[in-house]
Amino acid sequence: MSWAAHDLEPYFMQKHLGVRVAFIPLLIGSYSPDILTKWFVYGIHVFGIGLKADEPQAFHRGWPGIGFTHSLLFGVVIALLIFTISRSRIWAFSFMIGQWAHALTDTGDTMGTMLFFPLTTERVSLGAWQYAGQTGRYVDAAAYFSGLGWVWDGVWVVVAIFSWRVITRDYFYKVVAAADGSWGWLLQRVPEEVVLSLYRASYFYGITRWVAWLLWAHVLHSYSFDLSWGGPDWVVEYMRTMNFLLGPGGCPLCSGPPVGCGCTNAAGR
Repeated sequence: MSWAAHDLEPYFMQKHLGVRVAFIPLLIGSYSPDILTKWFVYGIHVFGIGLKADEPQAFHRGWPGIGFTHSLLFGVVIALLIFTISRSRIWAFSFMIGQWAHALTDTGDTMGTMLFFPLTTERVSLGAWQYAGQTGRYVDAAAYFSGLGWVWDGVWVVVAIFSWRVITRDYFYKVVAAADGSWGWLLQRVPEEVVLSLYRASYFYGITRWVAWLLWAHVLHSYSFDLSWGGPDWVVEYMRTMNFLLGPGGCPLCSGPPVGCGCTNAAGR
C-alpha cells in the first residue's frame, strides 16, 4: 500500500501523457483497489458493532478475498465496463492505467499483489517495506513511515513539487480540461475556484498527508526508523506480542504457514 503515491501518481501520468488521458478516471483508477476494502481491513464501528475482516491481510490482498482488485485484469475489466457504458476510450484507458499504477506500486511491500489473477493467486512482492494493514490504521502508519515505504512516497512528493505547473490554472485549461469535457460541464455549474480546488485536492492531500504522518510517527511518537529492506523489524515483534499469529506456527505477516510462505526470513528476525 501507499500513503501518498496513489494521490500523486495521477498528476505525473497526466503531465507525461497530456491530452491522451483524462484526470478524473486516472484518479478514480488509482484509488479503486482500496476504495471498498481498507475500511474492512482496519475495522470500523457502526452503531456500536465492530466490523473487521477475520483475516485482514488475506481479505485485502489474497484469495479467497478481494485481492483481485489489485490485479491487472481488474483494471481491464472495469475499463471495458466504462467503455461499454460511456463509449469513451479515454475514460476507459485512463482508469486502467490509474488502477495498474496502484497495483504495481503495492508490489513494493512484503505482502505484494496478485497481479496475474486469475491465472495465479501467487502474490508478486518486492518486499521493500513491511505490510502491517492487519494491525490497524495507526500501527500500519507507524510501520510505513518508519521503513522504506515513506522513502518511496517521498520520491513522489519530490516529483510532485518539481511538477508544480500541473496545478496551475493555465495547465488545467490547456491540458486537463481540454482532454475531458466533463470539466467543461462542471465549470458551467460550479464556480471556477471550486473546480480548480477539486482538481488540486489530491495533490495537496498527498503531500500534506505524507508530512503529517511522518511528524505523527516520529515527533508526536517515538517509533524507530528502520530503512533495511523489508523493515521495520519491530513490526514482526509487535504482531507476535499482540497475538496476530493465526494459529500454532502461523506467519504473522501473510497469515500462511511459516514454511514456504515467502515471509520466512522476515518472520524469523
